[in-house]
Amino acid sequence: MNPEPVLAEGEPVLVRRREGDAFLVTLVRGPQSVEGVGVIDLSSQIGARPGGTVEWAGATYRVLRPSLADLLRQLRRRAQIITPKDAQQLLFLAQVHPGARVAEAGAGSGALTVVLAHAVGLTGTVVSYDRRPDFLEVARKNVTQAGLSDRVRFVERDIVTEGLDETDLDSVVLDLPEPWAPLESVRNALAVGGAVATYTPTYNQLERTVRALRALGFEEVRSVELLERPLHVGDGGTRPEFEMLGHTAFLTGARRVS
Repeated sequence: MNPEPVLAEGEPVLVRRREGDAFLVTLVRGPQSVEGVGVIDLSSQIGARPGGTVEWAGATYRVLRPSLADLLRQLRRRAQIITPKDAQQLLFLAQVHPGARVAEAGAGSGALTVVLAHAVGLTGTVVSYDRRPDFLEVARKNVTQAGLSDRVRFVERDIVTEGLDETDLDSVVLDLPEPWAPLESVRNALAVGGAVATYTPTYNQLERTVRALRALGFEEVRSVELLERPLHVGDGGTRPEFEMLGHTAFLTGARRVS
């Protein structure tokens, strides 16, 4: 097994004391101020392998390369974000893969943008559209903090009225109040074999979206809803938790075949 690459200056790192006590920062030389936390110097971790420790504020912290879950937990939220259970299924429905060219609309707080940028890898690209500049600014900051800004292009654009300015896309993901409205433009922007996925909270939105997909000749149309129920695991006392993450949205995927 190859050892994990050393930490490089400029990449995001997770500084963790214990579960629930962690923060995300960019690895730089010299002291840096962390909002709501204080001033910390991580210079010694540049060139070190993940898992090293630093003594700070009377406690020992471990410096890790953040997981996707860590990146999402640290997001600044301006709008309600798509949950991880839905985000991962959207990747599947939209057929997002390493090296893919992907577009999304709208950007919101950038949670799905981070997931998409993480999924396309070093050779892929994401175009994120939103008609609101304030949402784009929050999304841009969150993507930058996650260290993925080199994979994402942000565009202030209402794709319902203006359409997409990209062609030969592998995937398109729509988180819009009226996802059926830009579907003709989405179809034209997709490469043959490309896929679109939509996020619709209500039945009415779902029905109109699927109707429009079928009318435009999309194939392999599939809609799902995911419910997440955690488990309480104990010796001889394992059971479902009383609370669960229920309905958030209906997720639909379809493919341009012809």
